[in-house]
Amino acid sequence: MDKSQLLAAQTLGQVLAGHNLTQTLEGVWKLHPQLTPQQRGITQDLSYGALRHLGRLQAFLGQLLTRKLDDERVRHLLLVSLYQLEFSKTSPYAVVDHAVKAAGQFRKPWAKGLVNAVLRNFLRRREALETALADNESARYSYPGWWIAKLRQQYPQAWEPMLDAGNQRPPMTLRVNRRRTSVPAYLEALKQGGIEARALGHDAVVLAQPVGVDKLPGFGEGDVSVQDFGAQYAALLLDVRDGMQVLDACCAPGGKTGHILEVADVAMTAVDSDADRITRTRSNLVRLGLQADLRIGDAANPFGWWDGEGKFDRILADVPCSASGIVRRHVDIKWLRREADLRIFATQQAAILRGLWPLLAIGGKLLYATCSVFVEENQQQIDRFLQEQAGARQLPLGILDHGQLLPCSEHDGFFYALLEKV
Repeated sequence: MDKSQLLAAQTLGQVLAGHNLTQTLEGVWKLHPQLTPQQRGITQDLSYGALRHLGRLQAFLGQLLTRKLDDERVRHLLLVSLYQLEFSKTSPYAVVDHAVKAAGQFRKPWAKGLVNAVLRNFLRRREALETALADNESARYSYPGWWIAKLRQQYPQAWEPMLDAGNQRPPMTLRVNRRRTSVPAYLEALKQGGIEARALGHDAVVLAQPVGVDKLPGFGEGDVSVQDFGAQYAALLLDVRDGMQVLDACCAPGGKTGHILEVADVAMTAVDSDADRITRTRSNLVRLGLQADLRIGDAANPFGWWDGEGKFDRILADVPCSASGIVRRHVDIKWLRREADLRIFATQQAAILRGLWPLLAIGGKLLYATCSVFVEENQQQIDRFLQEQAGARQLPLGILDHGQLLPCSEHDGFFYALLEKV
């Protein structure tokens, strides 16, 4: 436990310094190949948990510290330990004991005593400390103040449930490959394997408890993929049919690419600007037994990878965004994003829309998609584009009443807008 606790504290420090959580953990696994699966699991859980509830933990620590710390490593260790004391079932004695031992590795004469005093003080004063945070919104919701204010202004009836949903552990949802099996058949295969699950929508199955993909029947053979239910709407909303020329721009890691190819026999071109992510897309398609013309290029500047001939019947523009709708899966986003980033993303999104529009055939459809809940990246972006393009119109989504999916127990937050070239 003490090693996992210390590694989680180091991971937290890296993220707060501006590094991506997933990449940071991958680096931890490479540096510590001797970790057992249990140690890796605990390290990951503590890292995610501390970031998920960071606002509350920082508020607690602000009340408990009487002076500025000279070593940020101690602060990070205390934050992880406070997460364990507040949210885990681990014995408080064990948490404090392991934290004190971990502090000894910092070689600061004061570290062990301070860690011991702060954590024991928290246990003694816990109720009073919690009462003192009653009016602290960042502590209550564990989001930056600007994020809370923006959601309150944009979603006056739904902002609190949205914040709460983002702090829950995400469901593990699968997409059944309809070319290989069916939802009822796959549910039976899961049942035979002792895995409880239920159907959700057209191709989705949600597990009662997450499991490793190695435990999923037929995963290696391409029977299923891991994909959020909200993300699975993209292939259905795009309205693809056999024989169409389809472009998936910003395709990596290929989840939506694969789903489109499972839905219909189309000629698929899939583009992403990152060579490593194209490699991952190719690997995912190979597992599914599907093929696409994969290209490396900038969706905003298609003439670097498109020859100008053969326009597309359908285009999926799954544009880069703040990822504000998927924070329960990527808990570091809350603390790495800045409000000014939204303007940067909006500029990039507008450039991609303008760049892709000439590639769409007359009568063709373009599906604009984000995993954001902020209106600047979503309907406001579409409204500006429609003002610029006289030959574009927004279509009803049919299977959805509106394009903004709010995060909830069944899916993450997504936005979809279907445009037709007339």
